[in-house]
Amino acid sequence: MDIRDRVIIVTGASSGIGLATARLLAQQGAKVALVARSQGRLAKLSRELPYSLAIKADMTKEDSVRGMIETVFDHYGRIDILINNAGQGYDCPLEHVDVAKYRRLFELNVVGPLIAMQSVIPIMRRQGGGMIVNISSGTSLMYLPYMSAYSSTKRALNALTLTAREELREDNISVGVVYPYITLTDLDRNMMQGPGSDLEPVGEGDSDLPPPDSPEFVAERILELIGSEEPEQYAHEWMRQLH
Repeated sequence: MDIRDRVIIVTGASSGIGLATARLLAQQGAKVALVARSQGRLAKLSRELPYSLAIKADMTKEDSVRGMIETVFDHYGRIDILINNAGQGYDCPLEHVDVAKYRRLFELNVVGPLIAMQSVIPIMRRQGGGMIVNISSGTSLMYLPYMSAYSSTKRALNALTLTAREELREDNISVGVVYPYITLTDLDRNMMQGPGSDLEPVGEGDSDLPPPDSPEFVAERILELIGSEEPEQYAHEWMRQLH
């Protein structure tokens, strides 16, 4: 899909992958709706990006998500692409996963994107088409110790994405998922932890792993998926073997 003059929602736009993606899309001529909980960061970014719109929203609250979609549609009169990027990690052995924390994680990483998808589908159908891009994680392709809670939410998001792709094919709504590798973002700093957590700074502890990617690198992969409309986009080709 050509993104020039397209209306594109980016959740989690105040930092990391979302911020890099919003900037790249704006550089390519898109009209970007910037969504996050940080009003100050969004306002600053909106002043930087032409034709953008800053919307404070909590992706764990159904009314907030549906209201955000309505606000974008009321402002631009259409929604061409939804990028569900907002998310949080959780580093904890399965034995010690706090159920209340896991429920909140699931609300943010899975239920929020689901509600956003449900809200834009009728709009896109009336327009004659659109695109939904969900940002997953390379951990959803692996079985990493301490990542069971986080990776399970991303596996659920993968299933929602690829099933929706089949369901919406006849409506000309393309749905795809991006699998980032380790990325230099605030995810580690904002990650929930539990007893027995084994979290280490990005780039330390696993010298055999390739170095982390920049958010800008992942943003380029997201743009590739939008252009190709393929079902899946991997940060690196070697990640295909993890399936």
